[in-house]
Amino acid sequence: MNLLHHPTSAVAEERQRLRLDVGGAVQGVGFRPFVHRLAREEGLGGFVRNTGAGVTLEVEGPAPAIERFLDRLDRDITAPAAIHRRALRRLAPRDEREFVIAASASDGECSAVILPDLATCAACLAEILDPDDRRYRYPFTTCTHCGPRYSIIEAVPYDRDRTTMRRFAMCPACQAEYDDPASRRFHAETNACPDCGPRLAWWDRHGAVVAMADRALLQAVDALRRGEIVAFKGLGGFQLLVDARNDDAVCRLRERKRRPAKPFALMVRTLADAQAIAQVDAEEARLLGSAAAPIVLLRARPTASAIAPAVAPGNPQWGVMLPYTPLHHLLLHELDFPLVATSGNRGEEPIVVDETQALARLDGLADGFLVHDRPIRHRVDDSVVRLIAGQPSVLRRARGHAPLALDDPASTTPLLALGGHQKTAVAVAVQGRIVLGPHIGDLGGAETREAYGQSVDDLLGLYRVQAQAVACDRHPDYHSTRLADRLGPAVRRVPHHLAHVLAGMLDNGLDGAVLGVAWDGNGYGDDGTLWGGEFLRVDGAQHRRVASLWPFCLPGGEAAMREPRRAALGVLHALFGAPAMAMTALAPVAAFAPTERPLLARMLARKVNAPSTSSAGRLFDAVASILDLCQQASFEGEAAMAVEFAAARAERAATVALPRLVENDGMLLVDWRPTLTDLVAARGEGVSVEALAAAFHEALAEAIVAVATRIGCDQVLLTGGCFQNARLTELAVSRLREADLSPYWHHRIPPNDGGLAAGQAVAAARFPQEENR
Repeated sequence: MNLLHHPTSAVAEERQRLRLDVGGAVQGVGFRPFVHRLAREEGLGGFVRNTGAGVTLEVEGPAPAIERFLDRLDRDITAPAAIHRRALRRLAPRDEREFVIAASASDGECSAVILPDLATCAACLAEILDPDDRRYRYPFTTCTHCGPRYSIIEAVPYDRDRTTMRRFAMCPACQAEYDDPASRRFHAETNACPDCGPRLAWWDRHGAVVAMADRALLQAVDALRRGEIVAFKGLGGFQLLVDARNDDAVCRLRERKRRPAKPFALMVRTLADAQAIAQVDAEEARLLGSAAAPIVLLRARPTASAIAPAVAPGNPQWGVMLPYTPLHHLLLHELDFPLVATSGNRGEEPIVVDETQALARLDGLADGFLVHDRPIRHRVDDSVVRLIAGQPSVLRRARGHAPLALDDPASTTPLLALGGHQKTAVAVAVQGRIVLGPHIGDLGGAETREAYGQSVDDLLGLYRVQAQAVACDRHPDYHSTRLADRLGPAVRRVPHHLAHVLAGMLDNGLDGAVLGVAWDGNGYGDDGTLWGGEFLRVDGAQHRRVASLWPFCLPGGEAAMREPRRAALGVLHALFGAPAMAMTALAPVAAFAPTERPLLARMLARKVNAPSTSSAGRLFDAVASILDLCQQASFEGEAAMAVEFAAARAERAATVALPRLVENDGMLLVDWRPTLTDLVAARGEGVSVEALAAAFHEALAEAIVAVATRIGCDQVLLTGGCFQNARLTELAVSRLREADLSPYWHHRIPPNDGGLAAGQAVAAARFPQEENR
């Protein structure tokens, strides 16, 4: 970086001073100690300090030394630290010879990147397993490279006295490390040891303290060996742990948690243990061992008989993670078997973060409680990542991945975006950046709504945002929409599927004309119907719905969201009309009692309590029912997953007619009726479920290419919950590339409704007048 000019040796030796304001991942990652070391090695004076916007540093010395310092700043920085923005300014020299880490400045703007929580580093792991180390078996061992960040922060900039660690005063030994430039705990804000840091406790189911410190850990180990369910206070909230080999124990957890079929996540001790139960490629291994340490969806090995069938009934995938805190490592080190590690909640409630609250909300669910006294300021569930088309896609953005800061130069007005109703997360726009908060959950229950309100307050407070507008979904009955009406003088209602497309564009850094293929379960459409199979063309400040899937009716309305058989009746009615209800050989018709069928037939004939939808998600549900894979779903996406998994088992796809494109009032309709007619006929002729599921996926991929070719848009973005389906996404990506088109899909922002808030924030900046209330 040739920023300082020194044409003569005399000028080169003159002292100069430079100020550098840095933004990015520069707090809580050892960046200040890194700068301190570089400056001292180059013989420079000055200081470095945290600020609300990031880090400010001033260096003073000969120009060549400053040049070397700047070069090394870029060359030697290591992840997760990263510089995203910088501003340089020359200053008058002050003849400073020493370089120091100065006290943080908390005034001014607040746009610093708040780092997610980081998994235990190798050095800290080695210490807790070393009998000669003073932190041997200490479950809260951290350094500048690992440990809690977002889950404990109370205010920016990130310093110990602005985190929940402020109540633990460092002992002399820890303070000496904190003050030592040669230590990796130099200015490590979470530094602690057994003498001064947080402590473990084991409680019985009534909250009585049974054991403390290491004996508490061993009590939990014994309970797990006995097949008991342990409530475990982790990094960002409670988990429920149980022996993953013990089918009776796992079934007991399902019964108590009221979770009949949704897969549980697994925690295994090492990568080798993960490879023993699942197929793990190089990228998946990297994800498992990354600082984010997410749950990674892996293909189960059929020979891995040690895992209880109840862990993931009928599912060929397992969600697997490695230990990511010292406490997890110590627990797994004592056990010789994998654990189910699922969210510490009941039903669809948010995860519990407080041990006293856990006694009430997990009462009757857990047999014992392994707790600690380090408060959790922000709840963060475990993130979920899946490899799709060879690249990681974050499906649930939480621990290790949240909050996420993305540059968006148009987002200059302070704004709050509230997301949707399911898989909700909130976002703020501040200083040309959109910050997406962590996964909260579905807003159907009072507890989740309370957690949602807290998340809104937290994000606004951390970034000191005085929102001048509030963005939300257009659905009038969402809790998030009603909250927007209470919060904002300026409410911007953003079309659901436009938000999906804009979130994907932000994720991929797309400009110019984009054809967004937004397929999901449902969203409120501009015409009052339920959309979900949309093609939106976005170009600059213009957007237009250019195509959609052929609509059909959902008898029973919202009941069809939980019963794929109802969506199937709507599809069969679209194919065959009123006679469909007499086709009792078809699985969806047979799934209803004879006394129920006349009422359903009247609903469809009169379109009473049978709203019209273009939803790709409901079309997947219908196929799941027609193929008799799922008639009633116990969790969202269960039916669609069954179709994807059946397709994966197919040796080859059956032959069915492809959807046709129909012009309709200035836009295209993707008429899937020829495909479904063939699918129903082929099933009646005994063609395998697997071959037909594969054919359905291929037909949908061909329809995407057909629309993109007809519209004439080279950039094609796949977005919405349907593109969590790896088979559908990979088929579409492959066929689009064969057609010389450029496909894009989600990576950092979830394709499901967890990404809506980011898209709403983009919409509010890009279309401020159009979306105003």
